[in-house]
Amino acid sequence: MTVRRLSLIVVLAVGFISQCAAQEITVAAAADLQFAMQDVAARYQKEAGKTVKVIYGSSGNFYQQIQNGAPFDVFFSANLDYAKKLEDAGLAEPGSFYPYAKGKIVIWVRNESKLDLNSGMKVFLNPSVKKIAVANPLHAPYGQAAVAAMQKENIYDQIKDKFVLGENISQTASFVVSGSADVGVVALALALSPNMKDKGRYVEVPAGEYPPIEQACVVLASSKNKEAAKQFLLFVRTAAIGDVLRSYGFEVMGGGSAK
Repeated sequence: MTVRRLSLIVVLAVGFISQCAAQEITVAAAADLQFAMQDVAARYQKEAGKTVKVIYGSSGNFYQQIQNGAPFDVFFSANLDYAKKLEDAGLAEPGSFYPYAKGKIVIWVRNESKLDLNSGMKVFLNPSVKKIAVANPLHAPYGQAAVAAMQKENIYDQIKDKFVLGENISQTASFVVSGSADVGVVALALALSPNMKDKGRYVEVPAGEYPPIEQACVVLASSKNKEAAKQFLLFVRTAAIGDVLRSYGFEVMGGGSAK
């Protein structure tokens, strides 16, 4: 093989690798989306032939990371404010802000638990409850909602010392599933997930007990794949994906439709 031909092969290979890399976008997603987003990403890869790499965590932590230059293309926040602040600071692509859903919180216990969930938040006062799993309210929107509901029920001060804090709502849910906590406040989306739906039971916390968990997404201004990221957001806005989100208990804010 001549040096010239070998050089040509190398150039073509590099071009092919670059093209493949351009097909992949990296999404920072709130932990409540762990299972819903797996479904969404799989559908997108099947229909568009493009890969979506999703990293899950707490919205507050992602917000800080993005401010410090984390290399994400899209941010799905469990708190509308984080996405809005990025837009206001010029860190989000203009016009990409989209409030995609509202989340809900539930009180969840394992199947073998003897706790009566019909009493709602008052169940936390049961003497047998030693540990309550809650997402860290300092940076997790679902934790903030849980604390707000407890304060409205006037039980927060009585039970706060029992908290087992998860870094995000997914870790919080794992504490209850594993038995590290007796009961927990988790996202309805996780309670309905394959990982939890057959392992426990839950009761929804009335929406009026806590501020709305309004969730929004943005394409990041620092994205190296803005067009691919925008195409993914258009896909998220379709009616089919709205139905996926609803199946996980989300209220679709934007109607779940796009042309």
